[in-house]
Amino acid sequence: MDTPSIKKQLLEAIKTAMRAGDKERLGVLRGASAAIKQREVDERVDLDSDDAAAIEVLSKVIKQCREAAQQYHAAGESERAAAEEREADIIGELLPEPASAQEVEETIEAAIANSGASSIKDMGRVMAQIKPQLLGRADLGAVSAQVKARLSGS
Repeated sequence: MDTPSIKKQLLEAIKTAMRAGDKERLGVLRGASAAIKQREVDERVDLDSDDAAAIEVLSKVIKQCREAAQQYHAAGESERAAAEEREADIIGELLPEPASAQEVEETIEAAIANSGASSIKDMGRVMAQIKPQLLGRADLGAVSAQVKARLSGS
């Protein structure tokens, strides 16, 4: 394996933040590490070799940060919203490169063709093929909406 696992990258980022004395970054990364450890304890697994599961955990944390930021913006708490957005950005640095819109389209097309999907009833099969390819690289909620629209129009 050329690149270290997401979990190892996270631990290295924590060490780097400690050496640099970057308390905000260190706190965010430790929180992300705690989320991964919680998943490992809950499911009695080791996410060292399971990048997909680690990406799923980090994606969920990022989603929570972005939702909190929206709520803080709505409440007029711009400083707290900015802090949540910074947290999401810091954790996002650990995820794979985001997929382009074209790559998302191509992945959807290929999954529909490979699964033989012809109606909305086949959406689960299509998403099962898409999720491993785009997890952490695209908003799966938006991808799901695109798939739904494509299958509804078929």
